[in-house]
Amino acid sequence: MEPIRVGLLGVGTVGSGTATVLKRNAAEISRRVGRDLVLTMAANHDLEYARQVVGEGVEVVADGFAVARHPDIDIVIELIGGTGIAKELVLAAIDSGKHVVTANKKLLAEHGNEIFARAQAKGVIVAFEAAVAGGIPIIKALREGLSANRIEWIAGIINGTSNFILTEMREKGSAFADVLAEAQRLGYAEADPTFDIEGHDAAHKLTIMAAIAYGIPMQFDKAYLEGISKLTARDIRYAEELGYRIKLLGITRRTAEGVELRVHPTLIPEARLIANVNGVMNAVMVKGDAVGATMYYGAGAGSLPTASAVVADIIDVARLATADPEHRVPHLAFQPDQLADLRILPIDEVVSSYYLRVNVIDRAGVLAELTQILAREGISIEALIQKGSEREAEAEIVLLTHSVVEKRVNAAIAQIEALDSVTGAVTRLRMEALNS
Repeated sequence: MEPIRVGLLGVGTVGSGTATVLKRNAAEISRRVGRDLVLTMAANHDLEYARQVVGEGVEVVADGFAVARHPDIDIVIELIGGTGIAKELVLAAIDSGKHVVTANKKLLAEHGNEIFARAQAKGVIVAFEAAVAGGIPIIKALREGLSANRIEWIAGIINGTSNFILTEMREKGSAFADVLAEAQRLGYAEADPTFDIEGHDAAHKLTIMAAIAYGIPMQFDKAYLEGISKLTARDIRYAEELGYRIKLLGITRRTAEGVELRVHPTLIPEARLIANVNGVMNAVMVKGDAVGATMYYGAGAGSLPTASAVVADIIDVARLATADPEHRVPHLAFQPDQLADLRILPIDEVVSSYYLRVNVIDRAGVLAELTQILAREGISIEALIQKGSEREAEAEIVLLTHSVVEKRVNAAIAQIEALDSVTGAVTRLRMEALNS
């Protein structure tokens, strides 16, 4: 039987890992597919480097379109990243009748609706396991393994850089800026870390998971993003005293009012498995109505872990390439004409519990003022501690609330900050029990 010929766009960290896995595990892959998978072409700006990586027998070119449109290439792997040339190359490959495998979460979260529609019209597959959580097979779990379930919510640690920073801040009591510098030195954070630490990367991945979980279009522009750059070691310490860990979570939940789609620092009870995922590792919890809560853990980035997902997609495509398009697993798990137009909730309509830290003048009656404001807004208190302040004659009050709609908390914070006994802005963090 003729081999399946693969073309690679981008020979960077993941591209080199993909070439390695394809070569190293060629015999195993052939046994699984029933045909050989052969890396035939690769496109990269640095031709010499690419030739060293892919080895002999692979044609290396500078022009990605030569790969995307080559008549002998069956599957195109896009590992360039971004939404510029990568989008053009993916669409060119689709228009040329090629199946596509990509790890590009930004491309899919922002332009996936267009790309999947084009692929559907051309009868080709776009596979993207590696776009979310690196080597963890969460896309396959959502699309296939959990397909009997009505997915209720997903909560994920899906950015290793942020998780490393928060882990170091908790374990060493270090300031955010110091740990970020260490992450950059170790290569876990880019020179410009904004994409990771402010939640953009996690929101791209969350957008993709939400679309598959609920059968809705990609709607990255409606996701709420809040990063970790303003977190202090003090809040991490107080959270731990109260039995919680702070993680940057991507959370999506289906409610009667619509779909939550949010990324922000979150207090999680320390007894939850996901609260104990540390360092650069990723984890995703999924709650289905039949199966209950499940969790998927592993390396969310890196050359070989991500390549594991890329090559798994290539194998899937190779198995399904000759199948009737109507009998393949749909890109977003639901049939394209069955996607639902569910409302994405704005953040002030989300129901959560809250951590509030208030700096106050240390005098009688202040606590009563705070509790009266919370009571007026229908906010009940779960726990309260008072701490000494770094400034004389001041104190810090830390409150944990029961579940309440966020607009109520916002209204209470505005009133609290207006008190003459309160010094500075109120620190507000969201809390999730992740048990229902």
